[in-house]
Amino acid sequence: MSDGAAGARRCRFCAAPLEHTLVDLGMSPLCESYVTADRLDAMEPFYPLHARVCAGCLLVQVDDLVAPERIFTEYAYFSSYSDSWLAHARAYVEMVTARLGLGRSSRVVEVGSNDGYLLQYVVARGIPALGIEPAANVAAEARRRGVPTEVLLLGRDTVDGVLARHGPADLVVGNNVLAQVADLNGFVDALRRLLAPRGVLTLEFPHLLRLLEDNQFDTIYHEHFSYFSLLAAERIFAAHGLVLFDVEELPTHGGSLRVWLRRREPGPHAVADRVGRLRAREAAAGLDRLERYAAFTEQVHETKRRLLEFLIGARRQGRSVVGYGAPGKGNTLLNFCGIRTDFLEYTVDRNPYKQGRFLPGTRIPIHPPARIGETRPDYVLILPWNLKDEIMEQMAHVRGWGGQFVVPIPDVKVYA
Repeated sequence: MSDGAAGARRCRFCAAPLEHTLVDLGMSPLCESYVTADRLDAMEPFYPLHARVCAGCLLVQVDDLVAPERIFTEYAYFSSYSDSWLAHARAYVEMVTARLGLGRSSRVVEVGSNDGYLLQYVVARGIPALGIEPAANVAAEARRRGVPTEVLLLGRDTVDGVLARHGPADLVVGNNVLAQVADLNGFVDALRRLLAPRGVLTLEFPHLLRLLEDNQFDTIYHEHFSYFSLLAAERIFAAHGLVLFDVEELPTHGGSLRVWLRRREPGPHAVADRVGRLRAREAAAGLDRLERYAAFTEQVHETKRRLLEFLIGARRQGRSVVGYGAPGKGNTLLNFCGIRTDFLEYTVDRNPYKQGRFLPGTRIPIHPPARIGETRPDYVLILPWNLKDEIMEQMAHVRGWGGQFVVPIPDVKVYA
């Protein structure tokens, strides 16, 4: 972990000094640490949220100021509360089963398997599956779905035990988990060791190019230690004996990559042309040069100014504004912008775990979605903006009383 001294900060991949800022978001609480009513008067820890870019390998990262066990032992995010994410998982399982010819003699392991949102579709096909999930409360839900799940953080120290108990995997899946790993080298090494000799690893993670071009600064938080371009990711995988042989650009989470990897040894998977095309596109966008990263801070500050201008104007006109969702990204946005109940009266969330609690830092109350129909606000600020279409469809009745939806990223936009 970082000792906080500037000279001691080193890249978690290549150990080069971290001397270049992407954006400094000030002090912020852990974004998934929702506050219970009996803790409203208690002290809440805030930590620096400062994203830097490594001049050596161009990996964007925040300091690992909090031990992963502190963040992930009990977790508030349950994947299955998003219908579109479940559809994404189901489509992936159908596609990868056909592409790799998976069957009852295969083995699938998902790392960061959450509540079984994806592996439930693998189990339904009769394919042996194992989930690896560090949060015991979330893993319990996966088991209730019939998904065998081990509670542990995968790394160099734990991978041998997994292999001894279950053997290697024909497919290893990791969706939105790579960014949440402090020991990046240990984790990637463990992923490679989990693979059978001709096995395939697929990883999904938010694309740094989309973060930069669409002002997605709210996706930066303490729980996400690293932020990946294809250029940086390839270097990391290659250093651990993995070949990135294919890549897909996905719409999920505001724009993600799905990378396909295999062991370095010769195998059936040749490198696809679209790997080279995306690599060239990233270079054309400046992701291979530090100058591109230096311009991001002003983009972030302008997005903050525009959101505050909208909220100040709405409140001065006597309009009511509430939130929809209590995602991690929303907590980064609200804390950085200084938005509390004076601007946002409350927010709602479909996840019962969050209902009745309060957002970290801002202490904005979280209610069930029905609360919006009871109070009939003028504006609903959609905090999980990547799900705006799904949410506006679910909450279409808001338009019945003249209510409107507001999306804050990449820029403030009102939907009538």
